[in-house]
Amino acid sequence: MTEITEKAGYRNQIRNILTFKFMTETELDHLIENCSILDFDEEEPIIKQGDIDQSFYAVIEGGVRVSALESEGKDVYICAIGDGEIFGEAGIFMNIKRTASVTSSMKTTVFRIERTQMLKFLKENPVAGNKFFMVMIYGLLKKLKEVNRELAYERKTDVDQDDIDALVNGLLN
Repeated sequence: MTEITEKAGYRNQIRNILTFKFMTETELDHLIENCSILDFDEEEPIIKQGDIDQSFYAVIEGGVRVSALESEGKDVYICAIGDGEIFGEAGIFMNIKRTASVTSSMKTTVFRIERTQMLKFLKENPVAGNKFFMVMIYGLLKKLKEVNRELAYERKTDVDQDDIDALVNGLLN
């Protein structure tokens, strides 16, 4: 990982991230002052499952892979995240262990803001904070809707008691 010190060159790309799209120029400049911009090589870890990391991330360019270790130690793919998408939102709200690992799937540049930096930004820019949280809530609700849809599909394909009864009756008759 390499931290980029000249952040101004990424301003337009950060502006295109939905979470920051509705901020004024001044609000965006202040946010960028409070963030870190980091470059990761392919296959480099960004977040490690089990670590406590109170940061929020956005992909400026590149892509990441989200995965989690199951109890048997098997690494399970969850999703891919690309340009303009965010991840790690829980980190700025909760001081808990990360539930998944995030690894760069190619050379990737990310925006990172730590909880303390975010709180400072919110205190100094409450209107921008409202915009930020409204868009973040919208994004989290979209993710929740997608997970609910996947869960409903899985439940629909699950075998229920009627299926078992029919199978047993078919074997007995």
